[in-house]
Amino acid sequence: MVLQETTFNLEQLLRWYLEVGVDEMIGEQPLDHYTNDSTFLTPVTEVNKIVTKQTNNNSSTQLATASKTLESLKMAIESYDGCKLKNTCRNLVFASGNPKADLMLIGEAPGAEEDIQGIPFVGASGRLLECILKSIRLHRKDVYITNLIPWRPPGNCKPDLITIELCLPFIIRHIELVTPRIIVFLGGTSANALLYKHDAISKMRGKWYNYKSTGLINSIVAMPTYHPSYLLRTPQHKRETWHDFLSIRKKLDNLDN
Repeated sequence: MVLQETTFNLEQLLRWYLEVGVDEMIGEQPLDHYTNDSTFLTPVTEVNKIVTKQTNNNSSTQLATASKTLESLKMAIESYDGCKLKNTCRNLVFASGNPKADLMLIGEAPGAEEDIQGIPFVGASGRLLECILKSIRLHRKDVYITNLIPWRPPGNCKPDLITIELCLPFIIRHIELVTPRIIVFLGGTSANALLYKHDAISKMRGKWYNYKSTGLINSIVAMPTYHPSYLLRTPQHKRETWHDFLSIRKKLDNLDN
């Protein structure tokens, strides 16, 4: 049996590492895990930066930057073929609600029901989100809802880092066009991607941050909190989420003070 020789360039090798789940790179010397020295570890985010730097042709960035309205942004995303998720989903899930609302909520990615209807947060997590909003005297028509990723990942799996990098220009431009006064990140994936952090949602939730981008004149106050789908699996965290949304309600009430 003769094995066919396969030649990888650096880009292909790094992409293969990401696809098979490699999340750290280890040096040639043994690493003492009982110390705090992490010199030999390179997080997968750093690997992703190398891939992006070598291969990014800025096509998603160019499309996003050229979009001057929400409608043109939606058309730009529909025309974009750089993300593999587009080939496995049914519909683009762009946004719902009031684009002139003070409050913008950003989740992770569409689920099965969202993929079918083309509307974010219409499944079980969407119904829970509507109950949460109702508790602070809001309806989904009073807010603007979207996701970090506009296409459903197969099996509702967490979006990989390359997918996030490719779609990031679109959600950044989305925020710039809406220009809300308050952003709520539903879950750690959207919070970390847009706040450029690497923290657990349990450490970030309930705290106020300043969201900034080059297309915004002023920063926007933002709070991460638990994703409704996470609350469905771990209802003991609903109490913390309730406190988070009470703080959000208070911030809304004091916007013009």
